[in-house]
Amino acid sequence: MKVTFYGAADEVGRSCILVANKDTKLLLDAGVKLAEKVEMPLIPKEILNEISAVIVSHAHLDHNGYLPHLFSAGFESNIYATKPTLELTNVIVSDYLRISKPSEVTKEGIAKMVKHYKQVEYHKEFKVGSFAVKLYPAGHILGSAMIEVKDTNTGDTLLYTGDVNLRSTKLLPPAYTERLQAKTLITESTYGGDNDVFESEKVVINGFITSIKETLNTGNKIIIPSFAVGRAQEVLFILNNYMRSGKLPEMPIYIDGMISKAMRIYRHNVIYCRDEIQKQILMSDDDPFKSKYFHYVKGKSERSKVINSKESSVIVTTSGMLKGGPVAKYLEKLASNENNKLVFVGYQALGTPGRKILEGERKIQLNGKDIEIKMKVERYRLSAHADRQDLLKLMGKVNGLRSVVVIHGEPEKIKELALSIRDKYKVYAPSLTETIEV
Repeated sequence: MKVTFYGAADEVGRSCILVANKDTKLLLDAGVKLAEKVEMPLIPKEILNEISAVIVSHAHLDHNGYLPHLFSAGFESNIYATKPTLELTNVIVSDYLRISKPSEVTKEGIAKMVKHYKQVEYHKEFKVGSFAVKLYPAGHILGSAMIEVKDTNTGDTLLYTGDVNLRSTKLLPPAYTERLQAKTLITESTYGGDNDVFESEKVVINGFITSIKETLNTGNKIIIPSFAVGRAQEVLFILNNYMRSGKLPEMPIYIDGMISKAMRIYRHNVIYCRDEIQKQILMSDDDPFKSKYFHYVKGKSERSKVINSKESSVIVTTSGMLKGGPVAKYLEKLASNENNKLVFVGYQALGTPGRKILEGERKIQLNGKDIEIKMKVERYRLSAHADRQDLLKLMGKVNGLRSVVVIHGEPEKIKELALSIRDKYKVYAPSLTETIEV
């Protein structure tokens, strides 16, 4: 098999990997890169009609945001993914198109994209040309998958992690690691650096809750920027649980942006969540997706009421990296109060306003307005990615593994992870548009 990297090589974002044998070509993911400006995969338009299918690992823009561009450019093949991924893709892509308004995306392309959805289940093999494909739970977000591709001509198999998490979260079980077999592993390395060892969930959540409590007790507001899919649901479940138990004072939790639509999809696909969540819904009247503390903000007037109210509250809102969405309005009005707090819970890509704030900048521009950040800024790593130790653990779980391809990380982290495994595996750290044979 030949593998070409049109994105995510030596960078985080725009995952787009072409896997080809002598008669079939597959695209694994089709994402965009959300840096200071949106960057597209470097895939040549002239090869689009040669691709037999796109397999999407999960519904985050850096893995699915390029799909409407593909179909607007004349792509005609199917998109394979789990049911939650396809449903969440509609939400995420719609929001991306509304905010970014890419001129090359057409209404016809969007309509064609949806018509080419093909729902597949975990562990069920399906054929695309001379490739046999299986999806395995990745533990990252609802419906996320690792993708196994087997060349039926040679028997060679590769496994692509997408974004992977080997630890259970409040909503999801960890990634599937039983009976994995592949000659080649293509792995993410978002947190693959030498110093990327996560604290336990208990320690992180205790710090997070203590911080929230401090601010709520002083009558001020907390803004938690979050991805609409994944981080938001985890944060909301944590806050709900701690308020219900009395460990946090009861306060309104305002939810703004596309999070509300994602919550409905999570609720409708609860079978993909942990058994405990399913039982809680089926066996009691306490539905954690419909907490009495959750208040969905609908429109500008309600947003203004939240901002101007004298009550203490938590605001969970998009976008997670401050690249747009309602978070800009909340920061514009609330960032000048030194007693308010901005709490980051997810990854902040290089060049994004969120990353700049974490690196110490206190004057940023959002939606064309200069905003001075006087509020407190904190970060709690409620990550849905594997850290260095778990990435190494995953490699050890793959039977027959000979080579590892390290992508989807900042350059230094890719280098550090690659160097740490070079004595055990044949290691590749490809460049953009590079083709390797595995």
